[in-house]
Amino acid sequence: MLKRILSTLLLLSFLSACVRATPIVAPAQTTTPAPEARAASTPEQSAHENWWRDAVFYEIFVRSYYDTNNDGIGDFNGLTQKLDYLEALGITAIWLMPIHPSPSYHGYDILNYYAVNPEYGTMDDFKNLLNEAHERDIRIIIDLVINHTSSQHPWFKEANSGPNSQYRDYYVWSETSKGGKWHEGNQGYYFGLFWGGMPDLNYNNPAVTADMRKVADFWLNDIGIDGFRVDAAKHLIEDGDKVENTPATHEWYKGFYAAYKAKNPQAYTVGEVFGAGSSVIKSYTGDQLDQIFNFEMSSGFVNSANGGANSGINSASKFALQDMPDFNFATFLTNHDQTRAMSVFYGKVDKARLASFLMLTSPGTPFIYYGEEIGMQGQKPDEDLRLPMQWNSDANAGFTTTRPWRAPAKGYEQVNVALQSGDSNSLLEHYRRLIALRNSHSALRTGEMILLEPNNSGIYAALRVDDNETILVLVNLTDEAITNYAIILEDAGLAESAYSVETLFGAGQASGPERSGEAFPEYKPFENLDPYAMFVLKLQSAAAANPE
Repeated sequence: MLKRILSTLLLLSFLSACVRATPIVAPAQTTTPAPEARAASTPEQSAHENWWRDAVFYEIFVRSYYDTNNDGIGDFNGLTQKLDYLEALGITAIWLMPIHPSPSYHGYDILNYYAVNPEYGTMDDFKNLLNEAHERDIRIIIDLVINHTSSQHPWFKEANSGPNSQYRDYYVWSETSKGGKWHEGNQGYYFGLFWGGMPDLNYNNPAVTADMRKVADFWLNDIGIDGFRVDAAKHLIEDGDKVENTPATHEWYKGFYAAYKAKNPQAYTVGEVFGAGSSVIKSYTGDQLDQIFNFEMSSGFVNSANGGANSGINSASKFALQDMPDFNFATFLTNHDQTRAMSVFYGKVDKARLASFLMLTSPGTPFIYYGEEIGMQGQKPDEDLRLPMQWNSDANAGFTTTRPWRAPAKGYEQVNVALQSGDSNSLLEHYRRLIALRNSHSALRTGEMILLEPNNSGIYAALRVDDNETILVLVNLTDEAITNYAIILEDAGLAESAYSVETLFGAGQASGPERSGEAFPEYKPFENLDPYAMFVLKLQSAAAANPE
């Protein structure tokens, strides 16, 4: 257990996105709008059950992606213009950080659940984005912030008018202060876990639950989005001093899950349960949320790439094999709350390549944070984790032609999409090749994982197996060549006596494993593994490869 705790310590130092920010004026709405005209198109793969198991997601902060109306703020039309870029990258689904009206730049304190942020465009602009994405077989999910609202939301303004307000019980109140998470309101104190500008909703009140189900129904079935990323999912209902993962929270999600699945079985929810490893994920999946982000796996990818040892990824994978053997969870390197991966790697591109390779050849549904594919850097404060996308070496990184809401990162002239496109040695092309490989091989997406022992801590080796194929993933995690290694295949489940090898990723032709008597001897695909060498090798029985 101590190892498991240590494996996520890197991540626990990162703060939530829910932070106080400079107010931005935006409109509010209190009533449920009339049904909207639904997006005209849906992805062709809509009939595919549990489509998210095969997806490659891309997380986008609209404010920072691409500005088309020359106000220094990214917008829906800008994202629509960049869909061809995402399609070429191999992305099949997009997660949009909050798109609703909000008094803060980040949007995690919502004023109106039925509208879009006017700084990003109109609802028609959003529908056009959705249609254009669906035309490219790209799905879109949006952030669903249901733990709290803005203190400027009409519900809370009315609730704070006095104890007799009809909305008073939409929030959690006390006649006296109970500590730092309680904030003084009008004739009482209200609970706000993150800060006073984000009062927590009271889900012990059935009316709140009913309203949030209407919100979900509106976006899924009236507008036609494909699902939600549920923010701060573990904090929904408090139980005394316990403010996360309470039994009441789990019960609420069971009802929520049943409600939205009844109308749209292929709607998808992925929950942010901050710091969660596989054992916690197990408690939420199945009948509450479709997937949870696996912070343990994230830490494993990043720590093994950074430290040059397989202990991080092997440990996280073993916990997953124990608690979530179907690997039905979401994976990532870092997200909008954390120091960007390239900054964790101190700008070392080889380590960024390793981390992306580990993630994109591992089971689970991968989420790529915008700019990660070109090596964008960023450290706290939070605004600097969410800087404008670096499109080219022009002024403001090609993000806007005017003063941007926040200046791009220094050095964007050497790190941008235009510079890396077509360069076979670039990080961007590395991502494109890996995503294309994953998209074309089912074993890499949903196949079984079998961890292998390479007798060298600097090497990671695993089999990915399904009914269609058997694939060996092999990596030298170090900056030195390795000759002293051998892969143990005793528990690999290989049934044939000999195998041929096809190199799907990497340079060179590997030798195939051959059985000696009742067992395979120690297997050495290559005599020498170069520094940071990465291979994806397809194993095929010799008989199948050379039919008579």
